[in-house]
Amino acid sequence: MNHSYEEIRDVVLDLLSGREKSGYELNQYEHLAVGVAQVFERRGDGQQATTYGESRLSVEEKELSREIFWDLFRQGIITLGCNDSNQKYPFFKISSYGQKILANEETYFFYDMSSYEQAIKKEVPEIDDTTLIYLKEAMQAFRVGCLLSSSVMLGVATEHTFLLLMEIIDLNLEHKPIATAVNKERTILRKINKFKNKLEPQIKTLPPEIKEDLDTCLSGILSVIRNYRNQSGHPTGKIINREQMYVLLNLFVSYCKKMYQLMDHYRPDGKIQA
Repeated sequence: MNHSYEEIRDVVLDLLSGREKSGYELNQYEHLAVGVAQVFERRGDGQQATTYGESRLSVEEKELSREIFWDLFRQGIITLGCNDSNQKYPFFKISSYGQKILANEETYFFYDMSSYEQAIKKEVPEIDDTTLIYLKEAMQAFRVGCLLSSSVMLGVATEHTFLLLMEIIDLNLEHKPIATAVNKERTILRKINKFKNKLEPQIKTLPPEIKEDLDTCLSGILSVIRNYRNQSGHPTGKIINREQMYVLLNLFVSYCKKMYQLMDHYRPDGKIQA
């Protein structure tokens, strides 16, 4: 059975990051493709070897491998050419940007809208459909290099998630005063600060999984995404770069997961909403 795009891509990333080894130096496309086949073979899921004793991908897998190679090139993970003597395809090397991304094993690696949505839904299965609309727009803008637009759309998704949390708390009679106080504030910044102040006395009563990194999500991630959104949405002249935007898209996943943990905690019926 042929391997899927996602299965091959995961092996390619393992090879490029050094988590898997190949019998060839990974500076040519063909070497990368053979390396993928070698990994599948070692894992007991490879294709038949050739007469030269080397594992090979099927025709269909080879085409997917080629697609993945060019996708990684378009995403800036790899660049064409490996030195002054070999400046063109099939030679390649990992870009400085790609090295930083691949070095972080905890990074949610995504390559298009569907893979980003998949990464988010894995962590937050019940994420709101409206939030996803803005996240997909942010991802689409990121892919085509419209980084200011991507930052604005991600900021909208971030604020929308926070406001959803307030809606849940407002339905909880015991904690409704928190939402009432927050909703009286006119700006999103004042709402966020008011919520942090109201939440402080309840920190000790929150479950351990919610308390963990809560301040990072509220004071760190939410504020950082919001600041970039404001800079991008106004004529400040400040330009966000691709690496910064990639990090923000990743940080949103952790932030969103924490917000939904809070929603589940404050939900009146105590149940996770499907």
